[in-house]
Amino acid sequence: MATSRFPAGVLSFKQFMHRQKVLSLYRQILKAIYQIPNEGDKQYLKNWARQEFKQNKNATNDDTVRMMLTHGNMQLKELEKMLRLTK
Repeated sequence: MATSRFPAGVLSFKQFMHRQKVLSLYRQILKAIYQIPNEGDKQYLKNWARQEFKQNKNATNDDTVRMMLTHGNMQLKELEKMLRLTK
């Protein structure tokens, strides 16, 4: 039986890369949300984003994480498109 050189709880390289992509997406979404002029809408979307990421934070399946990243990037593009239309 092979034992790992790393202590329990250490991320694999693939998990580390997914984590970096998820954090980057979260930051991009928050930056887009902060451009919204209406404070009520801004707060609603900020809470929505926080809830979505918290709800899915324990996902470890590689395909599931990639699918959620793709979906999140599509939603970010939609948000950015709506922001361009309001300017």
